Amino acid sequence: MKKIGFVGLGTMGAPMASHLLKADYEIIVYNRTKEKADELIAKGAVFANSPADVARQSEVVFTMLTADSAVEQVVLGANGILEGANEGLIVVDSSTISPKTSKKLAAELAKKGVEMLDAPVTGSEPQAIEGVLTFMVGGKSEVYEKCAPLFEIMGKASFHMGENGAGSYMKLANNTLAAINLLSLSESLIMATKSGIDPELFVKVVSGGGARSGMVDNKTGKIISRDFRPHFATALMHKDLTLATDLAAELKLPVPVLSLVRQMLQMAISNGFGNEDMCSVIKCYEEWAEIEVTSK
Repeated sequence: MKKIGFVGLGTMGAPMASHLLKADYEIIVYNRTKEKADELIAKGAVFANSPADVARQSEVVFTMLTADSAVEQVVLGANGILEGANEGLIVVDSSTISPKTSKKLAAELAKKGVEMLDAPVTGSEPQAIEGVLTFMVGGKSEVYEKCAPLFEIMGKASFHMGENGAGSYMKLANNTLAAINLLSLSESLIMATKSGIDPELFVKVVSGGGARSGMVDNKTGKIISRDFRPHFATALMHKDLTLATDLAAELKLPVPVLSLVRQMLQMAISNGFGNEDMCSVIKCYEEWAEIEVTSK
């Protein structure tokens, strides 16, 4: 496979497509705002006029979009991927969406002989730029094997989770854990700072023990330096937790911690932090504690 399509060139999609371009694949791209494709076009990517045009020119099409409705429109809507797809095309959706939507899209595409993988990722913008994402993949094992070399180019690992929808199930469970860890970090940082402990020293101690986490590694530096530029926006994580809450209801699972964390992120959004990095939730705690977490 040499002709790879990519639809959705935002914070994650653009660097992911860039890695494929560097690996000498022919890359056909589409984004609703064409300017976001300019850098890739300058490096040799071809811009298509619609998702359907991307599908017509590609053997595999990746989508990386923000919500279920956007993915459905791009895949099934007018001038969508299904409209331009030929039998044998593989669609790989790396968006974070409901497993129900993933299964629905796979079923609709299958009617035209098109295979689909749901392949959401761990990591945010820095990991996408570095090419160290991890892919959680649902779909047929033989289709996963065909696409595994592409995952290796954009990431450090990929895992076949099971049938269609399994990747999306895994992503929602993963983001539930990530968000809970973020709130744990926020409360602990506030406690330490209010007690007079240097937050940078707090991180050094925590990173060497059982309380360490990816959130400690990835978000403490941003908090201390007051850098709330979005690697992963608060509003997007809240959207993912809403999907996780819906899944828990479907599975009849009590999720009291998830529910509370989702409400905390809603509070951050209500305070105007929705488009900032999700670690901006700590500013809610800072207001209550009347202290700011900064380097000493």
